[in-house]
Amino acid sequence: MKATLHWVEGMQFVANADSGHALVIDGSPGVGGKDSGPRSMELLAMGLGGCTGMDVAYILRRHRQPFTGLEVFVNVERADTHPQVFTRIHIEYIIYGNVSEKAVKRAIHLSETKYCSASAMFGKTAKITNSYHILNSGVPEDVTVPSE
Repeated sequence: MKATLHWVEGMQFVANADSGHALVIDGSPGVGGKDSGPRSMELLAMGLGGCTGMDVAYILRRHRQPFTGLEVFVNVERADTHPQVFTRIHIEYIIYGNVSEKAVKRAIHLSETKYCSASAMFGKTAKITNSYHILNSGVPEDVTVPSE
């Protein structure tokens, strides 16, 4: 796996992944950016959320749990001094649907201890905790489901 970043101007880069996908990374105006994309460290937190979220969704589906929505909130604390690594991470999962609490706990545990590479890496510098809430009906109101 590799990523290629091309500087555009100021603090803005276009990042390209091996998969062919691209995104803009930028800094805040205070450091010379135009605020046209997420910060690098924000991408790391989003990557962690994506990694564990995909694990949990996959495991719940595999165990035939009828979830209708899943949200993952990643709250990060960083060191005060440079290089300002992540020191504490709390991951909150909101699972929508009539799912088994036992299945949710197992899915989160397996992601945390076996499958999520991002959790394994961040666990070297940060204390990672988690919580979950199961909402037995409905889907999150602010989620747009892409059409197929």
